[in-house]
Amino acid sequence: MADPKGFLTTPRQEAPRRPVEERIRDWDEVYVPGGLLPIVEAQADRCMDCGIPFCHEACPLGNLIPEWNELVTRDDWRAASERLHATNNFPEFTGRLCPAPCEAGCVLAINQPAVTIKNVEVAIADRAWQDGLVAPRPPDRLSGWTVAVVGSGPAGLAAAQQLARAGHTVAVYERDDRPGGLLRYGIPAFKMEKRQLERRVDQLADEGVRFRTSVEVGWDITAAELRTRYDAVVLAQGATAWRDLDVPGRELTGIHQAMEYLPPANRVCDGDLDVSPLSAAGRHVVIVGGGDTGADCLGTAVREGALSVTQLDIYGRPGDIRDEEAEPWPTYPKLYRLSAAHEEAGELRTAPAADADARLFAASTLRFTGDALGRVRELHVVEVDAARQPRPGSDRALPADLVLLALGFTGPERPAGGLVDQLGLEVTARGGLARNEAFGTGVPGVFVAGDAGRGQSLVVWAIAEGRAAAAAVDRWLTGTTRLPAPIGAHDRPMTA
Repeated sequence: MADPKGFLTTPRQEAPRRPVEERIRDWDEVYVPGGLLPIVEAQADRCMDCGIPFCHEACPLGNLIPEWNELVTRDDWRAASERLHATNNFPEFTGRLCPAPCEAGCVLAINQPAVTIKNVEVAIADRAWQDGLVAPRPPDRLSGWTVAVVGSGPAGLAAAQQLARAGHTVAVYERDDRPGGLLRYGIPAFKMEKRQLERRVDQLADEGVRFRTSVEVGWDITAAELRTRYDAVVLAQGATAWRDLDVPGRELTGIHQAMEYLPPANRVCDGDLDVSPLSAAGRHVVIVGGGDTGADCLGTAVREGALSVTQLDIYGRPGDIRDEEAEPWPTYPKLYRLSAAHEEAGELRTAPAADADARLFAASTLRFTGDALGRVRELHVVEVDAARQPRPGSDRALPADLVLLALGFTGPERPAGGLVDQLGLEVTARGGLARNEAFGTGVPGVFVAGDAGRGQSLVVWAIAEGRAAAAAVDRWLTGTTRLPAPIGAHDRPMTA
């Protein structure tokens, strides 16, 4: 705690965003390059170094937040990077994508704005890369054991890196043409530029991890072949089975899932396509679903040149301050938050029927109507109360010739005769792959990590589970392990 009065004298200041009119013309990250460094030391100085750091409990990774906050205030970026990487394989991912439950658990947040933990984290990660402090860490010797990791999202990458560093020979199988999972094709570049992912993939490769892309396990290689070839298997394929919307008119063309829409836009940024086949350019776009994926669609549609964009959220508008009775500190509160995408849509591309930030709260879709050619033209919506009951006389029609469904996911995909069937795995009531507290399934040597078992969750949970599952695999193979397992991932129930 460099300044005992820092939290009293320094106001919270977040990373500055580029002007809206500038950033919607490109796909670069929305924040001012280098904008954090001039302010981050003072922001880290707001940390009170609490006797009981509740931010640890709020973070699934158990990040050593007060320690690296103090090191930043001392301008000791090397030591800060070491502390940060001791618990988090990919802090530049979490620093950009995580909703920061650690900040909700910050003791300062009881009655003041929390420490900008997320901003300090990403500043450390970026400074570490800038100063050449991030280097491959290949093992001194190989163990002779082999492990296959299915899926190259954050859980799979974290598990693979930890297992490789333990000396095991690791191969990562990915059905897409490039590693990264949703980090690659689900997260827009304006939230995280793909160079952040590329250099981590290169680091893993330099540490001995082998990537097998364009390979769908269960079809291109069977589960039996995988188990014969490897001593252990980690299933980290994520939860990609999307929820649908069963309302009249769903069969009309022009209605797509968010994860049908976002990947082509990312491929345009990668240079694979000139134009997305589902581009929002010149179209009235309605996004059904009020979460982060919906916001990703929102920012993408704005950049593609949509005529109007409206995002529907079935929940009512959250409050601006924490409800101390319903969501007492240090729980993560449901608050009204204005993301960069909402800021962009609100100022530049708002549909007349939407609020100032392009969102309609307490809105439920009734039906779709279309033209004579079977193309969607309108989405009919009704206002609902807290019990999701329609309010009489509140229905209206929104112009819509592109509708994107961002309603979340039910678990991993389970095509008949595919990987899950071949392994004979049990599935929980919520659609996840059943596993025990050691991440093991009913099949010896087969483990489950991340959203595949947990269900749709946060990037920070995916990395935590990847790390913890790696420790469990190492222990199963060798009888012991020196790999750290995050406190949160180890101590909490792991069933979905």
